[in-house]
Amino acid sequence: MRSGGVLMHISSLPSPYGIGTMGKEARKFANFLEKTGQKYWQILPICPTGYGDSPYQSFSSFAGNPYFIDLVTLCKERLLKKEECEMFSWGTSPRLVDYGAMYRYRFQLFKMAFKRFQKKTPEDFAAFCENEAEWLEDYTLFMALKAAHYGESWFGWEDEIRFREESALQAAREKYAEDIAFYKMLQYLFFKQWRALKKYVNDKGIEIIGDVPIYVAADSADVWANPDQFYLNEDLKPIDVAGCPPDAFSQKGQLWGNPLFRWDVMEKDGYEWWTKRMKAMSELYDVVRIDHFRGFDSYYAIPASEETAENGEWRKGPGLALFCTLEQKLGKLNIIVEDLGFLTPSVRQMVAESGFPGMKIIQFAFDAREDNDYLPHNYERHCVVYTGTHDNDTALGWMKTAPRPSVKQAIEYLNLTKDEGYNWGMMRGAWSSVADLAIVTMQDIVGVSFEGRMNIPSTLGGNWKWRMTKDQVNTLLVKRVYRYMEMYGRAVKREIEPDADEEADNSEEM
Repeated sequence: MRSGGVLMHISSLPSPYGIGTMGKEARKFANFLEKTGQKYWQILPICPTGYGDSPYQSFSSFAGNPYFIDLVTLCKERLLKKEECEMFSWGTSPRLVDYGAMYRYRFQLFKMAFKRFQKKTPEDFAAFCENEAEWLEDYTLFMALKAAHYGESWFGWEDEIRFREESALQAAREKYAEDIAFYKMLQYLFFKQWRALKKYVNDKGIEIIGDVPIYVAADSADVWANPDQFYLNEDLKPIDVAGCPPDAFSQKGQLWGNPLFRWDVMEKDGYEWWTKRMKAMSELYDVVRIDHFRGFDSYYAIPASEETAENGEWRKGPGLALFCTLEQKLGKLNIIVEDLGFLTPSVRQMVAESGFPGMKIIQFAFDAREDNDYLPHNYERHCVVYTGTHDNDTALGWMKTAPRPSVKQAIEYLNLTKDEGYNWGMMRGAWSSVADLAIVTMQDIVGVSFEGRMNIPSTLGGNWKWRMTKDQVNTLLVKRVYRYMEMYGRAVKREIEPDADEEADNSEEM
């Protein structure tokens, strides 16, 4: 069945306090999706962000990002007061996230909430901690220790903690008991709000597509708590790290720096860590998009001592054996695979045999080659087409910065015109294609240029900042999007209450 969706991260939602949250504006966005006939809302990873603010470099694969906890909801629950939320400057522009302000002030507010939380702890808090203990205990201890070490990476902690000697861990649990309780509170609040938001979204017939990075951050509870699962030396330092080799887009390749998995160890224990991860993600989201899927066929390994990705080598990954094991343990998985980049015959075969839909990117279609897998007339139905991803420029930004032959080809192929709007023509190319699912970015819907780009790969700073403002969505925009969705047979027809946004205003009390 043909359908559509919108890529819009939580951080990019409007908010009076510096970053998008899981509150009223998230529900209003769900209403927007409902009114425009969408079936899916795609987001980026919602785990805690670390250095560089990237959701793909997180302190935990299982935890939620405290920045997304809605402050207005906390005020309604009397954990905060409005004047406390307004004590701080959350940035100078409503169109950008100021992560410096988030880092400096958000946790000061949460500490205020924690004092009230301790005085009247919710009845279900203990049950939450018990149900999530498998990852929550290690994560909260990790965060408490990280705070005690002034943010230093765990690779620099004292040996008895780094090597997880049980006596040292127990002493740390006692010493930092209050900090651990604080981080548990944050996860309790996050998941309470997330589950309420997801129910609101699902009740409208909309499914959430979430992102799962293939790798985890080196400085994470994942690696610290499970060192045997990763390619580390006897001193628990990475031996080889992840990245991509040099190509036409990057002369020196991409040095991601993530520790590599010990696939041999994982195979022997029945991929236990991956089973836990995918089980958690499948409960968190309705559909899981797996980033860098080709890395399961073969992955690029770079010596940890290298400063660029030029001197790496390709190694064999677990292939479909991992996903066969996951399906045996978890049942049928609802997955989209990111199969972009240079695809070898073995990668293509793995994607085909998996049965999972792969991705097509409209912007990639126009590299002046006559034949290109990303040109819409080459698509098969069983795929997901995007105007662009979080790593691409917006449609309008691409039109300004792409090579002129590529722009000329796009204009001719898609019949782009200034009168319609280049962004609308690019989205029309996705919507009109035979792909079962077409997803466009919210940046392209509201028509922003390169200032709306979420990420420039292999750069640090200035990324993940774009935010939408309330005035960028209006009735005319809603009607225009729905008209296209209906025209190309992708609209989900629903009976919509006229006061849907009022419903969002009143649904935050949980």
